[in-house]
Amino acid sequence: MADMVRTRIAPSPTGDPHVGTAYAALFNRAFAHKHGGQFILRIEDTDQTRYREHSEREILESLNWLGLTPDEGPGIGGSYGPYIQSQRKELYIQHAEELIARGKAYRCFCTPERLEQMRREQAARHEAPRYDRTCLRLSPREVQRRLDEGLPYVIRMIVPDEGTTSFTDLIRGVISFENRVLDDQIILKSDKLPTYHLAVVVDDHYMKISHVIRAEEWISSTPKHVLLYQYFDWELPRFAHLPLLRNPDKSKISKRKQNTSLKWYRQQGYLPEAMINFLALMGWSMPDGREIFTYEEFEREFTLERVTTSGPVFDLVKLTAINGKYIRMLSDDELYERLQPYLPPGLNQQKVRRAVPLIKDRLTRLGEFMDLAGFLFGSVPDYDPALLVPGKSTPQQALQALTQVRHLLESLPEPWTHEPWEAGMRAIAERLGMKAGDVFMILRVAVTGSTVSPPLFGSIEILGKHETLARVDSALDRLRALV
Repeated sequence: MADMVRTRIAPSPTGDPHVGTAYAALFNRAFAHKHGGQFILRIEDTDQTRYREHSEREILESLNWLGLTPDEGPGIGGSYGPYIQSQRKELYIQHAEELIARGKAYRCFCTPERLEQMRREQAARHEAPRYDRTCLRLSPREVQRRLDEGLPYVIRMIVPDEGTTSFTDLIRGVISFENRVLDDQIILKSDKLPTYHLAVVVDDHYMKISHVIRAEEWISSTPKHVLLYQYFDWELPRFAHLPLLRNPDKSKISKRKQNTSLKWYRQQGYLPEAMINFLALMGWSMPDGREIFTYEEFEREFTLERVTTSGPVFDLVKLTAINGKYIRMLSDDELYERLQPYLPPGLNQQKVRRAVPLIKDRLTRLGEFMDLAGFLFGSVPDYDPALLVPGKSTPQQALQALTQVRHLLESLPEPWTHEPWEAGMRAIAERLGMKAGDVFMILRVAVTGSTVSPPLFGSIEILGKHETLARVDSALDRLRALV
């Protein structure tokens, strides 16, 4: 292992920060920090056609939210900047020209129309699409003539015609590619910006990246990167390719099938520590098999050898279940504080505090609070009067039961506690020949507007006598209309 372990992630600022970015960041950061190293954020913004303003800032904000703050990067600093590729343009041009001088690259003047025609002809012959090296065969004089004319060109690397290029993957072992299947990859575009292949090699070298830990979709590009390292006479980093996150149908995770935006998960009220725990289970497991653990425990136990190659499923149901467990691990005061960004302005904070223990066991996302407890604030939600008539009861029976429940509630002195309500309502059910559960259900709908709610008596205690009786009176009016 190198003297200093240095890992990086290099997302593109082309949209909302992706869960895949957090997944890669988690594994890179844990590996680096476990070995006393550094974790770097680099922004790969050379694809200016897809660049989105603010995305760079949002990437860093999302990493900070998850507790995965880089040690070096844009806005953070470090000794190996700049950490934004578009600010390193001259470095890439210099190295592309150096490869030409070394006989390892060449200028290609082919137009997009010619390249498209070439691909169509190759497809007709059932050949794999690859550049036919027309421009590699140009004489130096012809190249100079085209340069003098100002014709646009790209720079392509030369891939050997024979032999194999191999590398050792720390997760998958030795991987080899026959050179004849590799294309003469474009490494510098006509706008003088690099493609990923040149930029990633140059940047990883000069930023002293010791371990390249990235998604498995880059495996097929790695032999080209290995060749570039060899062409520059640079030491290779160690490679490790993580399994891709999958949808439940095993397809590659994409926003077409489920939400991939870290911003969305934050807005929905997923806890960062739950998201970290969930992502750590994507292709890795604790030695003792437990599924709930902290980032610190993950970092302490993490090894690349325990990463599996099978595609882990990004299961929203499982993430939500884990999130619910983390919510229940919070104290009531902690949960109250965490809920604040998800509450509408002007809400009665005393009621919020009292509601927290009531809904805590049912809450799976912070953003659900108002869905579960909204009936405690303002008027009762509108509901179908038929909900007031449970099971095999008739509207007349429901009206009779709720009328007696109202008398019971009105007769009980404050402060209200649930013991006399429960005993009194069970007695009412027995007198009327009804199930106690049905009587409770009638009151639940009257008070909450729903057949499903947090604990009924705890809700009534928060609402208070005046509001509870007003809601019961409204329900009685609805039942009279049904009789």
